[in-house]
Parts: sequence; structure tokens; C-alpha cells
Amino acid sequence: MIKSPAFAGKRYAVLGLARSGLATVEALLASGAQVTAWDGKEEARAKVIGEVTFADPVEIDLTGYAGVVVSPGVPLNKHPIASHAARFGVPVISDIELFAQARPSLPPHKVVGITGTNGKSTTTALITHIVETAGVPTLMGGNIGLPILGRDPLPAGGVYVLELSSYQIDITRSLDCDVAVLTNITPDHLDRYDGFAGYAASKERLFTMQSPDRTAIIAVEDAPSAAIASRRPGVLAVRSTEVSNQQAWPALQGPHNAQNAVIAIAACRALGIAEDAIQRGLASYPGLPHRMQRVAEKAGVLFVNDSKATNATATAPALGAYPKIHWILGGLPKTDDLDDCAPYFDHVVAAYTIGQAGPMFARILREVGKPVTESETLERAVADAAAAAGPGEVVMLSPACASFDQFSDYEARGDAFRRAVEGLSL
Repeated sequence: MIKSPAFAGKRYAVLGLARSGLATVEALLASGAQVTAWDGKEEARAKVIGEVTFADPVEIDLTGYAGVVVSPGVPLNKHPIASHAARFGVPVISDIELFAQARPSLPPHKVVGITGTNGKSTTTALITHIVETAGVPTLMGGNIGLPILGRDPLPAGGVYVLELSSYQIDITRSLDCDVAVLTNITPDHLDRYDGFAGYAASKERLFTMQSPDRTAIIAVEDAPSAAIASRRPGVLAVRSTEVSNQQAWPALQGPHNAQNAVIAIAACRALGIAEDAIQRGLASYPGLPHRMQRVAEKAGVLFVNDSKATNATATAPALGAYPKIHWILGGLPKTDDLDDCAPYFDHVVAAYTIGQAGPMFARILREVGKPVTESETLERAVADAAAAAGPGEVVMLSPACASFDQFSDYEARGDAFRRAVEGLSL
């Protein structure tokens, strides 16, 4: 695990004991800190190992505490911990902030931080893969993979690649990324912010924490990101149109992946990765589970799992990736339209709707002349689409919806799609 003398002899409270919370407790204890831990679930508290005091930080005197480490899932605009900690002058921080404070005691290394509304998981995984391809020690963490504090430190010359949500950035104060990346900004998570401007400002903070000599990379294809780039001196502004060799990268098809690729190329160049290693990494990147994941090809039909596309903005570029798509969509709707997908409706051969949003999406698509089958369930939709699709066409699950009406999460939905495809007899 990552530990540091910076924490020794200090007192911390940890609120939320899921994976990152448990790793935080263990790292602080191993560093010689005193820890007060809390989670409302008794089974979560039972997983804590070590000498900790169990108490809800909202209900105790925080005088003398060095920080309250909270899970990114805690809504600070509504939860009382923010105002309670402020009464004692105690910062509310993340495990990422602890990692930032531990950096001086780690072997010399670099940090890449990636944020954005869409694409940050793929970009994070892609940069990690390219760095690994170049033979450089690397770890992926933050909002993806295992908690960063629970990992063993990299040897000298290593690269930490961190996916950072706006929630994590909100409670991080001193993460000076060697390379900071912004993929894009579209409206999301507005229940946690004072309007869209507050959400965009959270993303921009990743760059305000950087020293002047660091590298900032921003994709400037949306107005909010371009506005941030215009305010940051020395920003490297990139566009997906700079990509010219995309057909050589099987797992990186579609306009969204062109943006992911151009960002990854720029980031890896900033890290000093050789061009041949960058190209080898792009060509061999396997893709993320549930994001434009090629599940199988049967009877000439390609089946693609894009369950991670939980809104129309995320689905749109997936539709742009293939010319003839049998589109499975629906679930728990986040909006009442598919406007972001409209530019790619000409790629849709037919649609198969599922879940709560099914009737609404069926109506929208029929109004623009698309054949629609109201399949209702995912298993039925896979069977319906497979029966209709011909060689050279694609059956794609890209729901443009949350999963929670029929599945526990998008991973469970994607796994169900894969199982349904495996069960086909074509």
C-alpha cells in the first residue's frame, strides 16, 4: 500500500467504508496516523481491520483533526459533514488528496490526471495501456480500477494514471498533475452543483492545481471545454480531426474514440513515450468492458456491448462508429429525448426498445421513420435484433439510459447482453 510519514502522528476521520474508504484507513494506520472511521452500514464497519475509533464525524468534536476523508459518493452540497468540519477549520478531502500529500515520499514518478463528462475511463485505460506497452511501470486508479492508496508504490520512473470525477476533484486540493487532461464537458450531475457553471468549474480545478511548467491537454470540441482552454496559458488544445490512422486501431472506432486517441497520443508524448510504442499501444488496446466492447461475431453479424453509455450524449458517438446498426436501447431514462443521437439516426437499420424508457423511445424513433420492435426485455431484444440483422451489420446495446429499472448497474446489464449473445444459435 501507499503510506507516508506525512500522516504520522496526525488524526483523521474517514467517512464511508467501501473499497476506497477501507484502503484509506489501512494506509493511514500503516503510516502511523490515528483514525476515526464511520459508515452507516454495520457490515461495512465490520470489514475494518486495525485499531480505529468508530464514530460518525458529524457527531464528534473535530478539533485537532488533519482532515475528514470522505467518499466521492457523499453529496457535500447536502450532507452536514461539510459545514460541521468547517466549524473546526478541518478540510474535507479525498483519498486522492492523501495520495497527493504522500507524493514527496514516493520514488520519483509522474502523474496523469484525466477528467471530463464522457470518455475519461477509456482515455485513462488507453494511456495506461500505451505506457505499459512502452515498458514503463504504471498504475491506473482514481475513479477506475483499485483504490490508489491500496496499491504498492511504483518504482522510480513510474507513471500513475488517475481517472478523476468532478466529485473527487471537489475534495482534492494539492494534486499537481504532470499531465492534466479534459476530454469534454456536457451537463451531468447537476444535482450536486449550482447549475452547469458550477459543474464546469469543478472540472477546471484540475488545471488550477497544476504548477506553471506542467502539461495541460484539453479537447476543445465543445464550448465549455474551449472556454476553459482559453483561460489557461500554454494549454495544448486538441481535436479528434487530428487523427488519421484510426482504422488501424480495432478497439478505437467511432468519433468519440478519435477524441480519446488524440488525447492519449498527446499525453504520452508529453510523458516522453516513443512514437512506435504509442502506435503499438493504440493498435493493441483491447477496449474497456461495456464500452464499445466487441462481444462476438456470429454469421457475419458483429455484437457490440456499449452498456456504459448511460445517456444519449454517450450513445451518440457509438452510433457514429458503424454504418448499419440494429440498436438496442432503453432503461431508466435520464432525459425525455434522443436529440444528441439524431445526427446518427441514418446509421440505424432498426431499433429494439427495452425497459421503462422503451415506449417513449419507440415513439421518438417511429416519428423519424425508423422500424422499432418493443422488445421490453434485453434477452428478447437480443433475439429480435439477431433474427433481423444480416452479414456486415452490427447489433449494438447502447442504452442511452441508466440500468436501474431492470439491472443493478451497467456492468450487470452488459454481462446480461453478453450471455444473451452467447446463447444465440445462428
